[in-house]
Amino acid sequence: MARRLVFKFGSGVLTSDERVDLDGAQFVGLTQAIARLCEAGDECVVVSSGAVAAGLTSFGLDVRPTSLEVLQACAAVGQTRLMQYYESLFRLHGLHVGQLLLTHDDLRTPERRGNVSNTLNQLLSFPKTIPVINENDSVAVEELRYGDNDLLSSDVATLVEADLLVLLTSVDGLLHPETSELVSRVDDIDDVLDYASEEKGGFSVGGMATKLRAAQKATEAGVGVYIANGRRPDQLGDLLLGKGLGTYFPAKS
Repeated sequence: MARRLVFKFGSGVLTSDERVDLDGAQFVGLTQAIARLCEAGDECVVVSSGAVAAGLTSFGLDVRPTSLEVLQACAAVGQTRLMQYYESLFRLHGLHVGQLLLTHDDLRTPERRGNVSNTLNQLLSFPKTIPVINENDSVAVEELRYGDNDLLSSDVATLVEADLLVLLTSVDGLLHPETSELVSRVDDIDDVLDYASEEKGGFSVGGMATKLRAAQKATEAGVGVYIANGRRPDQLGDLLLGKGLGTYFPAKS
């Protein structure tokens, strides 16, 4: 049976450990994994960070700016590079890409939320088409920003009535703070909220704490969630069969 799946790729998954730039090998692995799922009949939506990181190289910057205006400029330039990666790599698998840049208001205002829903459902109705979504960082103002794509992906998963939301990060999932052992399943997120911190990477905005909040929103809306390691894209298929490494949060209804 075909599933509707939403994947969130964080900046820590898409950028290189060695230098300030997008990691081409990571894009190859992730797009191959998504393509295999589409070939099997699944409908896939990608919520992708990475625009700011991609724009840093163009401006010769090696650290994330603190100025909102500079961040917006980096996002404007970097978003085009980001989409070039997705378009060219998905095309190798015979897949089309549709870009949506969303703001907080787009999913809060009923009329605009309905328009986004209609567009996404229409894109998913077309064969071999993958919506790729990012926050519209180049126009969003501080007071009305999602601020990270974890919460955006949770809202998108709810909007399209996804079967599963997969939050990909640079660790295997939620780790126990004392033993560092992977927590494979969480039935009540309130029990593990203190396991996470707001620590952020060099290009990442969120942390495990925001992923838990996103998982809580999604599961309460009836969407199951995985948090897993995006640095292991070859395990995505196994993960969705319950065999790979990751933390699973079952839907509440």
